Amino acid sequence: MKNLPLIDIAVIIAYLVAMVLVGVWFSRKNKSADQFTKASGMIPGWAIGLSIYATFLSSNTFLGVPGKAFGSNWNAFVFSISMPLAAWVAVKYFVPFYRATGEVSAYTNLEKRFGPWARSYAVVCFLLTQLARMGSIFFGIALSLQALTGYSMEMIMLITGICIIIYTVMGGIEAVIWTEVVQGVIKTLGAVLIVYLVVINMPGGISKIVEIGQADHKFSLGTLALDFTSSSFWVILLYGFFINLNNFGMDQNYVQRYHTATSAKEAGKSVWLCVWIYVPASLLFFIIGACLYAYYQVNPDLIEPVKLQAAAERLAASASQIEIADLAATLKPEDYGDKVMPHFMVTQIPVGLVGLIVSAILSAAMSTISSGMNASATVFSEDIYKRYINPKLGSQGQLRLLYIATAVFGLMGMVTGVAMIGISSVLDVWWQLSGIFAGGMLGLFLLGIISKKAGNNDAIIAVIAGVLAILWMTFSYLLPEQYGYLKYPLHANMIIVVGTLVISLVGTGLAAVRRQPTG
Repeated sequence: MKNLPLIDIAVIIAYLVAMVLVGVWFSRKNKSADQFTKASGMIPGWAIGLSIYATFLSSNTFLGVPGKAFGSNWNAFVFSISMPLAAWVAVKYFVPFYRATGEVSAYTNLEKRFGPWARSYAVVCFLLTQLARMGSIFFGIALSLQALTGYSMEMIMLITGICIIIYTVMGGIEAVIWTEVVQGVIKTLGAVLIVYLVVINMPGGISKIVEIGQADHKFSLGTLALDFTSSSFWVILLYGFFINLNNFGMDQNYVQRYHTATSAKEAGKSVWLCVWIYVPASLLFFIIGACLYAYYQVNPDLIEPVKLQAAAERLAASASQIEIADLAATLKPEDYGDKVMPHFMVTQIPVGLVGLIVSAILSAAMSTISSGMNASATVFSEDIYKRYINPKLGSQGQLRLLYIATAVFGLMGMVTGVAMIGISSVLDVWWQLSGIFAGGMLGLFLLGIISKKAGNNDAIIAVIAGVLAILWMTFSYLLPEQYGYLKYPLHANMIIVVGTLVISLVGTGLAAVRRQPTG
């Protein structure tokens, strides 16, 4: 723990003030709900692409990916490899579809296809996903800044959250997009700077990093065996494809941006720009994890404070120093991976540069959280309040509702982040929660596209089957050992894959059976 030097604090404060001022600037243009949610369709495609990239590249990537690479290998990079295929499907089918409907909410069409229940179900899944995502990102940023400043994680979440709420509430989607353009550049440069600082501090430089990485299999993408019970190459590829398909095709964060573009062609270009930037950028964070692993292998004494901190967090507050040291000696790299990069920043990065890198981490968190707040508020306004409470809400009433809902979802994200304090891997938790919540939503949407004959009853039965399957896959590990044969046998990341397939295939099958002649 240490207090940041004054110059670093000044850099961080300047960044936060600049983000708030962006919100103030764009608040002058927010005179209607359409401007707040769509920016009147006047944003260029390149800006939207950078904005989507910045939303993808959250603090879960900035902190969780190096921690994951430090603790294991590059297996999680397969998630990024799956992005081009998901983007191709989205650009070919989803982007033109949403642009043609003109509906700002991604879920309005589900009501037209299957009824009000389908729209409400997808909205609940989306909002739960957003709370999980915002919470994990608030937790990740607090974990990093606690090591740098000594402030409590709760206090860090509160200060960061207030700044995000101010500029997101005042500036709407236009402020979100343009701040994300800046934030995308800042966090990418921050990652490059960290790689440089690790390499110049590493005895033997790049060749030594590669040597240690190869010896300990740090560059492996996972086993190519058709194994769906462990985190194999194929499990992460399938998980990545379905999650990215959900992101590009069903997630309000991204769908809403398609409406801010000047044309469908520009919206499609924005998706591809995001992919071609994100894939190499995410690789950069795996490189950081491998570099840090090699650095601390060469300097094992420097990692001891991290292991002691991780051990202390696992034990009760009354634990003795001997108990903490004994537990620390048993910890493996995957048990404290998320804490390694903040520790490197505390101990090895020169004064002045720390403020820049903290600003990069803040930008990684703020871009995704602000998107989540704006998208959640839009969905609440369109799919819940105007659908069930007050369909005739006036223009100013809609704008006021969006302001309030944006702030409320920001606060709820903070509360979720506080509840996550103490987890070992922020990336693992986010992947599991997103797989659980997103599976049913994507399955229902695909059913509506794949099977033109599937009706309301088919969809209801399919969703019930899918939800039961997801609940079983998620909680069957709690069953007693005598019922071990009833436990879900596959890897947790397969939940979204199986859940999506159950809903889409059951619904399609029911529609096919119903069409068969009875005679």
